[in-house]
Order: sequence, then C-alpha cells, then structure tokens
Amino acid sequence: MAGISVSISLVLPQDLPITIYPLPIMNFINPKTDFGFKKIFASPQHKEVLISFLNAMLYNAEPTIQDLEIIDPYAAPAITGLKDTYLDVKAKITGNTTVIIEMQVINVEAFTKRVIYNAAKTYATQLKPREGYSKLNPLIALTITDFVLFENTDKFLTHFVFKEVEENIEYYREIELFFLELPKFNKRLEEVEGLIQSWTYFIKNAPELEEIPEKFASVPEMQTAFNIANRSSLNLEELQALEKREMFFEDQRGAVIKGMQEGRQEGRQEGRQEGLIEGEIALIMRQIARRTGEIPATIQTRIQQLSSQQLDDLGEILLDFTSQQDLITWLESMSA
Repeated sequence: MAGISVSISLVLPQDLPITIYPLPIMNFINPKTDFGFKKIFASPQHKEVLISFLNAMLYNAEPTIQDLEIIDPYAAPAITGLKDTYLDVKAKITGNTTVIIEMQVINVEAFTKRVIYNAAKTYATQLKPREGYSKLNPLIALTITDFVLFENTDKFLTHFVFKEVEENIEYYREIELFFLELPKFNKRLEEVEGLIQSWTYFIKNAPELEEIPEKFASVPEMQTAFNIANRSSLNLEELQALEKREMFFEDQRGAVIKGMQEGRQEGRQEGRQEGLIEGEIALIMRQIARRTGEIPATIQTRIQQLSSQQLDDLGEILLDFTSQQDLITWLESMSA
C-alpha cells in the first residue's frame, strides 16, 4: 500500500498584529553587602564560583586552586582577652592554605590594623593545645574595600609579603595580604579584559546591570554567580534579610557621608579663622619692620604665639612704637 503524504499550509492575515515580548529585566543583589557576598561566594553547592574568583585574585587567573573547603568564617577567641574575628568567607585551599576574605564598605578607624589582627589571629589559632609550630599552615588574607586604602599607588589589586627592607629578600610566605580597592577600578564594560577585571567589575557594578553581559556569560562560573545574585532566585526569608542588610548598608554610608560633610565644614571654618590670623600677623610684621627695622626670629616667634585679641591690641599700639625695645617691653607685659 502506497504511503500517503499530507501537507498543510497555514496562512495568517496580513493585518494580524505580532507582539514581541522583551526579555525580562534582571535585578542583581549587591555583592558589597555581607549578605550578598556570602550568598554568592560562600555557597557549598557552587564552590566553583569561589575557586574562579580566588584563582583570579590570588594567582593571576591561573587554575592553581582545583578544589577547596568552605568553612565557618566566624573565629571565636581561643585565648581569653582576644577579640572575636568576624570574616565574610573562609576557606581551605590547595596546600592546606587558609584564605580569609573580608568585604569592607566603610573606612572605619584603625581598619588597616584590624586587617593585620584578623590575619595574625587566624594564623595563630590554627594550633591546638600542645601542638608545635610545624603544624602551622600558610594564610592568605584578601580584603576588598569600597574606598581607597593606598593613596600612593593606582593599582587596584595589591599583594604584600614579608621582605627585607634594603635587599628585598623575601621571608617565608606564611602570611600574605591582598587588597582589592574597588574605587580604583574605573573600566567600562566594553573595556573589561580577563578574569581579574571581570570579577572586579562584577563586584563593583552588579546591582546596576539588567542582564548578564555576553562577555561574562561565556564564563560558566560567572554565569553561575549572576544566577545566584538574581533577586528572583531568593526566597522570602532571604529577601527580608537582604533588605535589612541593604538598609543598614545605606544608613552606615549616609552616617559616614554626613560626618565627612560636617568635618569639612568645621575644617573650612577653622581654616578661615587660621587664615585671618596668619594674615593679621603678616601685616603686623610688615608694619613693625617699617617702623623699627628687621625683626629678630625670636621676636617673630613671640608675636606668632599671641592670641587673636592680643594681636588686635598690638595692631593698635604699634603705631606708638619708636624702637624695637618698645615692642619687647610690650611683649613682656603680655607674658607677665
């Protein structure tokens, strides 16, 4: 029996409207908040994200780390009197090296000392009672700041180790410090190259993006990071926790900005007052020099130490001076 072939043609009316639906806009959480950073980089189910990030920042994007163990970042003090250490991410990587990561958005007082304290404490508390120093394993501290930390370099990623001052001889790499300063990274999306710049751009700009950039989607670990950061993937409890942290984040930033503005205003007022006093002193010096000749350095110093009211008095009475002895006599009367 011969087969039967059936063809069907579907003709649509020419005036039938065709609706094109745009791709949904994505909304990403802020990796600079503690909640966001831990959500993205400390997921045990997606260790490949942290591996890719650490390989980029610590090993120049070389695949040095093949696997890692994410551990509790909270380090309670083992010795009475030591402060608690709060970190964002802590992991054990290749070679039994411990990596601690801290994301800091506000430049708090003595922050650089806190970085060293956290690194030294995490390194020292590896030892259990009665264990020898040979049990200590290397430590790497990666600190990410949303403010400029080192004014004397334009590098956004810096690496510190112990070295001899004059001959640059390197000490054992038991403790290494890395710093990623986000404000120093100002490349536009089309200018971003390589894994180091890609992860830096992600941390700094993720909340402003509405989709996963094509150049990042080609990196599986980064695509995973974007998917984790997508707000639509969060449950209600996570969204509530995120909202609280973002509110706290903005409140703290606002408090710092207000404090800086008030400090600048006070500084301007003090600066204006100091400028007026300096101008008054310079004018008095010139008038005295014209009337009595060159003023010795010791006398200039005494004049500079006068109060604002005493300078006003000197400005009025110096017209009566006929010699520097008159000036000296008047200065002695002020200190009597």
